[in-house]
Amino acid sequence: MITYAEVEIFLYECHSLKDKRSVLKRIKNRLSKDLNIAISEMDYQDLWQRSKLGIVTVSESSEIGQQIIQQALSTLDSFTEIERTITNTEIR
Repeated sequence: MITYAEVEIFLYECHSLKDKRSVLKRIKNRLSKDLNIAISEMDYQDLWQRSKLGIVTVSESSEIGQQIIQQALSTLDSFTEIERTITNTEIR
């Protein structure tokens, strides 16, 4: 099963695209290392306080996929410099 989430985030402490890239790099490295998921910036590359991330995992059941995505969202929420605004999840 493929479980997918689109997550829009607001980056409070970024004042340039360089700051944004630094924060997103830390987030992506931590999530992919800890949870073995794929994560990529999907939209708003030209805005320095907004981003849309795509998070994907492949698992043997939809329950396991949902658990991994929920862990990823909890980890994402632990970063104090961002706020998760819109989240859409899909299972295929």
